[in-house]
Amino acid sequence: MNYAQENRTDISSMSIEDIQNEIIDEFSMFEDWEERYQYMIDLGKDLPLIDDQFKTDSNIIKGCQSKVWVHAELTGDKIEFTADSDAIITKGIIAILIRSFSNQHPKDIINANTDFIDQIGLKEHLSPTRANGLVSMIKQLKLYAVAYQTQLK
Repeated sequence: MNYAQENRTDISSMSIEDIQNEIIDEFSMFEDWEERYQYMIDLGKDLPLIDDQFKTDSNIIKGCQSKVWVHAELTGDKIEFTADSDAIITKGIIAILIRSFSNQHPKDIINANTDFIDQIGLKEHLSPTRANGLVSMIKQLKLYAVAYQTQLK
């Protein structure tokens, strides 16, 4: 069991803000970015993996340097995300976002603030192309939420 598994709370009933605050707390425990990168890699290993049938070009997030596949499914009135990436850091980044947004109501995802990314210092420690990819990932997850929100009305 890695650190990410040991310190995870059951998030199924937590709000997006509570999950993001938990992520901020977790990242603040590390003294340097080498440890934070290792933690992101560990989070990526725990990512709810996308089923191979959904690893298609239509599920690739445009604007990412690496390949990142995301699939969203509406279960009841909440969205469940699964994903994968061919790069370990990128896999950790999408894992953080999915942890924040999965099993949440589409409206909450649409209205969610993503300042926690800045608070953990992630954006400033990414290359420009990875930072652009991060923005593309957030945009895609919110687009899924918009699409599913219209189905719920």
